[in-house]
Amino acid sequence: MSVQERKQRERAERERLIVATARELAEHQGWDAVTTRKLAERIEYSQPVLYSHFRGKREIIGAVALEGAAEMAAAVRAATAAADGPRERVYALAHAYLDFAVRNPAVYEAMFQLDGGLAFAQEDTPEPLKDAFAALLESLGEVAGDGVHPGLFTETFWAALHGQATLTRAGRLPPEHTEQRVELLVDRLSVV
Repeated sequence: MSVQERKQRERAERERLIVATARELAEHQGWDAVTTRKLAERIEYSQPVLYSHFRGKREIIGAVALEGAAEMAAAVRAATAAADGPRERVYALAHAYLDFAVRNPAVYEAMFQLDGGLAFAQEDTPEPLKDAFAALLESLGEVAGDGVHPGLFTETFWAALHGQATLTRAGRLPPEHTEQRVELLVDRLSVV
């Protein structure tokens, strides 16, 4: 291994450490607790080292969001692969999505509520975000119904799931009715 390859590997490892530490700190104390000074202390590097990887907190949030998008896509695909039939795949997708939001609140917040400097639904949208949407589209496109654009249907269904996840987390929807909401959403929107 060349010196340059070793340095690139070490740089990538430091970036992973910064992102993992930011994520852990945000999950335990919230995003307000994530500062470059606190991250530098936790990973035992100087703030200039942090800034050599990320221009600031916004880019760190973006990196956490991209990591989360990849994890959510994998969770949705795993859940839908284990389901039999289109309707069951949609139920599995909805549960996987909502479970991800509950298990990873700070990551979910980074993905959809904080400004991580990421473009959505544009040509320069990062691949992990495109793939997360594709994971939803794979199962939802087949239940959109005749004459309904699969992408538009997926956006609408996703918006409903996001609303449910966000409102439940904020205490505005009682979590004990999640299953009934999922059933209503699947029964009313999907055509199978």
